[in-house]
Amino acid sequence: MDRKTYTAELAGLRELRTEVTAAEKAVAAAQKELDKLNSQRARRVAGLAGYEGAQAAAVAKASGLSVGDVVRIAPLLDPTPAAVRAAKADGQAAAAPAPAPAPELVDELAATVAPALTRPAPVLEQPAPAAPVTEALAEVEDQAVAEQPAPATAPVVPAASVAAASRPVVEAGPRELPTLPEGPAGARFEAVTTGLVSKRPAFTQQARATVFLDAATGDLAVRDRVVRLDLGARTPGEILDAVLAAAPGTERVYITAGAPWHDGAERYSTLKDAVAAWLNTPSERWTTAVGSGRDKLAGHFVHQRQPVGRYAPAAAPDSGSTEIRSMGEWFDPDGADVVTCRQAFTLLWQALRRHWDDAVLMGSPSQTGRDLWSRTIPTTGKWAGGYPVLSEELRGLLHATGGQGRTELILPPRVPERLPALVEYDRTFAYAKHLWKSPVGTPRRITAAAFAAMTEAEQTKALMSCSHWNVRVTVPAGWNHVGLLPAPVTGDRAWIYPSEPGTTFTTWAGGAEIHLALSNHIAPWKVEILGGLLFEDGKPLDEWGKRLKSAWADLTNLSKLHADERQRTAAYLASRAVRSVLLFGLGGFAQRPRLVSGTTPLSEALPAGVEILGQDETVVTWQRQAGFSRDPYAHPEWAAYVWSGARAALLDMKYRQGKEVIGHAGALHARPGTVVYFGTDGIALTERQPWPYRGEPGDYLLKGHLTGPIPHPTSQEQYLKLRGLGRAELAAAEGTDQ
Repeated sequence: MDRKTYTAELAGLRELRTEVTAAEKAVAAAQKELDKLNSQRARRVAGLAGYEGAQAAAVAKASGLSVGDVVRIAPLLDPTPAAVRAAKADGQAAAAPAPAPAPELVDELAATVAPALTRPAPVLEQPAPAAPVTEALAEVEDQAVAEQPAPATAPVVPAASVAAASRPVVEAGPRELPTLPEGPAGARFEAVTTGLVSKRPAFTQQARATVFLDAATGDLAVRDRVVRLDLGARTPGEILDAVLAAAPGTERVYITAGAPWHDGAERYSTLKDAVAAWLNTPSERWTTAVGSGRDKLAGHFVHQRQPVGRYAPAAAPDSGSTEIRSMGEWFDPDGADVVTCRQAFTLLWQALRRHWDDAVLMGSPSQTGRDLWSRTIPTTGKWAGGYPVLSEELRGLLHATGGQGRTELILPPRVPERLPALVEYDRTFAYAKHLWKSPVGTPRRITAAAFAAMTEAEQTKALMSCSHWNVRVTVPAGWNHVGLLPAPVTGDRAWIYPSEPGTTFTTWAGGAEIHLALSNHIAPWKVEILGGLLFEDGKPLDEWGKRLKSAWADLTNLSKLHADERQRTAAYLASRAVRSVLLFGLGGFAQRPRLVSGTTPLSEALPAGVEILGQDETVVTWQRQAGFSRDPYAHPEWAAYVWSGARAALLDMKYRQGKEVIGHAGALHARPGTVVYFGTDGIALTERQPWPYRGEPGDYLLKGHLTGPIPHPTSQEQYLKLRGLGRAELAAAEGTDQ
């Protein structure tokens, strides 16, 4: 080939490149349009499932899909007999491996002390962390045995009692936090559990026939009709008899109002005893369902407000079971009738279906959230084979040192005896803001000496990465604002937030909190690194969070724009359910030590190590600690990282426009002496703040304003009463303005 031919070929190749680019753009546009049409078709198919007489075959013919594809989109249209589906589900459960016992945690040894970080680290911009958004107990269901609620946020602790002026050092007391041991024992803290990874499931969850019951009125919503039932004395057996007579085949009953488990509660010393007694009310036709396979001995779940009763026909105890559950697991119905609650579930399912074509609403938000997340595990790339589960020792360390939300009532003299006002700000869908980055893989241990040997830039990078640090902290002289880092204390209080100048304490905290303590705009704190764990930065929760945020946004918009009031209410309740799916799904990753509950007939021996909750004429109700299960979805490192960032966000959150920071919010941006209360995902102050609200996850929303002067609340109960008055006053004022 001569030069002239070569030049001509190059020119022709450039022209061909242009044509290829144009063709690629056309294909991309066509694919985008095809995806849009497929999404519209899926939504319409899902919508048709709401019609009582809908048939999968007819929908398949009209849509051009197979019957299998229609059933995958709308499980309610599945023509398979219920008995066949139940047998298939039982077979899958029986084939599942049994949980392995958890080994004992290794002994805890002391850590090395590092030189103090006396300078603030350079400020690196980071998307603002998010705060937890719950004040209720987070339920974490363990499919192997029973359901266990994650511990609630710590009870209110008066911040003023943190340290007396005469003793500036706060002692953690007998509750010393574990540290990273040296030698061979320490190797287990840099390891994962052999053969245990979070894998994408190869099956589709089966929907369960569900009805909604108002136990106060007897109204039952089943499919597109409402019937009035006679519930008799409202015992579990009478409720099941009435429901199954009206809706044969029902597998799950949600109680929307009436809380029958609280009937006669005044006869018991605790509410939990009353609930346990109700769950175990004798019945001639029903018995406690003990399940099969991995669900063996599941029994009832005793909870003061949101119990779960599992029952099977006494004549066939090994047959399918029916659950009685509380609607409060998903959202507070707040007076909504059964039709609205059922419609909320329909809208929730439809919203999730737009992002997961195999989405199924399971019994609880935690189960649903974890199942949906598992279907976002990547099929390509480094983590296509699944995310490894940390060692038992490391999970135990994170459980002991990774607290959840911050709950703190700040008392005089740090705030006025009489408050000029009580202004409440609540962070919208806050967890969703902090899922873009999470720790993955096996962590690398950072010793005190290794951290001290790093350059300033390396130290800052380590703190801003996914990390968890053991530190000794000293509050700087002249500090006059709220505490920044949690300190461990004994008893149920768990964590406090020292703020008295000169106070010293040892704790664990995430990199976001440590970096804030070093680089806040008021004054840097003294932080000594005693050791830490540095993870690889990853995005295991990012896709899950994006899809849930999109579903939440769709439902939130529908709750504001729909012309029908019932639909607006249902959409709002559904948006709250998405919040629960994310919140409790994330809490499920924490996989705290399980608290197993169950019942045993009086004639049989109790399992070893149980705590008796109650007893009647036939059975004993008990609970016991069961340690960590061999759970493939146990990732406390993710929950701890989000919770740490959440606490930091209550103090300092950045508003961004692109990469530019356009504003700040949080307690540190209010005047000293104006912060009254931290409530996990929000704060209360004595004056309004100029914090913008854009309706985005993490934004601070003005939720209540109570005009003063007001006597300072001395307990959480008093604060909650004032908060309710403030919300009512603000709602009335906004109604007047409109």
